[in-house]
Amino acid sequence: MHAWTGKRVLILGAARQGLALARWLTRHGAHVTLSDARTEAQMASARESLADLSITWALGGHPLELLNDCDLLCLSGGVPLTLPIVAEALKRGIPLSNDTQVFMEIVPCRTIGITGSAGKTTTTTLVGRMAKEAYGGAAYIGGNIGDPLINYVDEMKPTDLAILELSSFQLEQMTVSPNVGAILNITPNHLDRHGTMEAYTAAKARLLDFQSAKDVAVLGYDDLGAWNLRDHVKGKLFTFSLHELDESLNGAYFHDGLLALRDGNAYVPLMLREKVLLRGDHNVSNVLAAFTVAHAAGFPLDAMLAAVEDFHGVPHRLELVRELRGVRWYNDSIATAPERTMAAVRAFEEPIVLLLGGRDKDLPWDDLAALIHQRVDHVVLFGEAAEKIEKAVAGSGSRPQTLTRCETLEQAVLQAAEVAEAGDVVLLSPGGTSYDAFKDFAERGERFREWVLKLS
Repeated sequence: MHAWTGKRVLILGAARQGLALARWLTRHGAHVTLSDARTEAQMASARESLADLSITWALGGHPLELLNDCDLLCLSGGVPLTLPIVAEALKRGIPLSNDTQVFMEIVPCRTIGITGSAGKTTTTTLVGRMAKEAYGGAAYIGGNIGDPLINYVDEMKPTDLAILELSSFQLEQMTVSPNVGAILNITPNHLDRHGTMEAYTAAKARLLDFQSAKDVAVLGYDDLGAWNLRDHVKGKLFTFSLHELDESLNGAYFHDGLLALRDGNAYVPLMLREKVLLRGDHNVSNVLAAFTVAHAAGFPLDAMLAAVEDFHGVPHRLELVRELRGVRWYNDSIATAPERTMAAVRAFEEPIVLLLGGRDKDLPWDDLAALIHQRVDHVVLFGEAAEKIEKAVAGSGSRPQTLTRCETLEQAVLQAAEVAEAGDVVLLSPGGTSYDAFKDFAERGERFREWVLKLS
């Protein structure tokens, strides 16, 4: 659907992605209805932002009658396929799309798409920095982070480059793949949305499913979930690993203190591990992934190196908030699954006070509980998932020394300050989503930062 004039499009969800798509479609002649479950009062600022456009608003729910005059149904990122109006649309044969799908159908330039259960924002941000170093304003970075790129597609030129972080929610409806597609890892996540690991993996695999033989795939070698998708690759395959790669494989790897890259007979030493400013092996893996993606896309080496040597990370991802009385406080609010919390815990050798909680995503906590018994001295629980996590963590052993439940994250911060001693790390790495108390993980991280900075 490229000729939008007169097309009747229903968009579910009036957050960042939905608003951007509504703006673009309306300006290109479509008749847009924007539906959101929130009330008129809650949507006042969103409506104001589109006041100059002729858009029909349907607030307070998603009645099925909205489908009666609908050529296309577009879903914002958080809208599940199980929503009754979505199920009814599928029954009626109304096609589904989203802002990223529309963007990919019309983008005039090369595209890079990056997905994964963990690390995709850090990797995408770093690839974006590399691209900016190399190409300046000709590189656009967005998708699931920053501005939806549909906002800029009309000004893009064939010589430009678009770099997108893509979530499984976006990929579910997509039938266009990027020229360079990277799947970093696939571990249990969003099972409350996808139901099974098979369905979640299938959504991720769509990143590669519509590539051609001219395209490039990057798959994480150390993660079976990603590496097992090799049979989906239609073009050239690159990989990356925290261990030396077999000579038959092309990509970046870590060996004997050095990050290096191999492509056929070409070997390129990249940088010493100590020059990577990010904590944790998982972040070394993200850096290796970024080098591999950038090399696959043809970036110059000097731009890649310059971007990494000055990269201090992304907010809410093992972000050092402050040091107070010898205690370092870290914000890892992005950790919305137990696997991500495990990676954060492994990034530290110091004694840890771990803040866990939020809303559970029907994910297993047992592996994290085992790691806590090995590595974490104090656990402070908060939010909806606190009781479930407590049952998983409780048990005999020297660790954790204390296990405390609080109602709110603010109370958890105060409790952590009580038990932390000089030399400790207090780590907010919740393992659950923020939606029981906050708009998103970023708001949770910002409030955590505020409360920590108020401590005296």
